[in-house]
Amino acid sequence: MAKTNKSLMKRIKITGTGKIMKRPPGQNHFNAKDSGSKGQRKHGDLIAPNELVRKVKALILN
Repeated sequence: MAKTNKSLMKRIKITGTGKIMKRPPGQNHFNAKDSGSKGQRKHGDLIAPNELVRKVKALILN
């Protein structure tokens, strides 16, 4: 029996309707020099691109 990839599940969120959400890139460090609007864009999750969705569905057990 296959196992769910736990490292992947810590990085994504699956919504109730089945959309896959991910964090925007580049928000871990070097944020002090960013403008306020750029910093705000980094908050919250984004809908994952289709290339990532295909890979995620291959690693998740339904």
